[in-house]
Amino acid sequence: MLTAANDVGATVVGESFHHFSPQGVTGILAIAESHISIHTWPEYGYAAADIFTCGSSFSVTDAARRLAEQLECRDAEFKEIERGLVAQPVTG
Repeated sequence: MLTAANDVGATVVGESFHHFSPQGVTGILAIAESHISIHTWPEYGYAAADIFTCGSSFSVTDAARRLAEQLECRDAEFKEIERGLVAQPVTG
């Protein structure tokens, strides 16, 4: 995941991963643009990732495809969800 983030030019500012026994991982990369997270279930051959960005400094599609390549996905599905845009900061 870190390689995918770096490959597309995301600015990684932190990371946290938890490895489950006997298998599986949940992890998050904090990026200046927001976050990239993943949850895996190797026993089912399944992983779910979220790439959230508040800017346009890198391509989310490219990041998703790069991550799928790294995970050697045989059947990747991508879905873009518009989460809204804050037009103006809230003031007191």
